Amino acid sequence: MKVLWTLLKVAAALVLVIPVSLLMLGVFGAVLGLAIVLLRVALIGLLAFGAFKLVARLIRGPAPRAKSKATPQLGSVDPYYQAAMRELDLDLPETHARR
Repeated sequence: MKVLWTLLKVAAALVLVIPVSLLMLGVFGAVLGLAIVLLRVALIGLLAFGAFKLVARLIRGPAPRAKSKATPQLGSVDPYYQAAMRELDLDLPETHARR
């Protein structure tokens, strides 16, 4: 009786596991197929982009070099900022101790 009960449990497990595994295999196969198709499309797009850049470079010639502009000189320090800093220095107790 124990053998029959074990065989019944194994058969029930196989009845449940085999269809689920086939479904999962189908889903995995579909995802793998989509990944391969997307990889092919990306590769074709990359090759098309490279061909376009090559043709554009051959037709237009080399790109012009960018000229660097001189860095403009900064203005002097704001006089109002300097006056505010002097006023703050007078209000701080550490500055009075140094004098």
